Amino acid sequence: MAWTFRKARPSEGADVDRVLRSAFTPYVRKLGREVTADYYAWVGAAIERDDVFVAADGGGVVGVAVTERRESGLYIDRLGVDPTRQGTGLGSWLLTRLEEVARSAGLPGMTLETAEMMEHLVRLYRRHGFEIVRRGPPSHGKDSHMRVYMAKRLETA
Repeated sequence: MAWTFRKARPSEGADVDRVLRSAFTPYVRKLGREVTADYYAWVGAAIERDDVFVAADGGGVVGVAVTERRESGLYIDRLGVDPTRQGTGLGSWLLTRLEEVARSAGLPGMTLETAEMMEHLVRLYRRHGFEIVRRGPPSHGKDSHMRVYMAKRLETA
């Protein structure tokens, strides 16, 4: 399947919400919480800031990456793949595209966090060169599950 990677368009807010909601509902439930109706109310503003990237195919948006530029580099806030596309390599493909974005912007690295219990995600990020820099509780305080904070340094030429 040929995917295209690009910034999300303002008209795609509902598609971004759909992918994030379907991808993250099982994750959030494992943390003992629920995805509420307004859980992704911030998506439109993030798209307007150019912080949201999508993977699309002929049928529409199938993957979403929500990012934020920070002093340390590109922070990956959310990386979601439509459940019908999970296991196809799309998550890895998105990570590679995000690294290209960070490198082209001259950023020094990439960071992210995930729940420690989500071992498959920790393995995915490690395969892409991320290292665990610390473990700790989430800063938002919405649950008590430990997080793994990961970073990847980007070498400059």
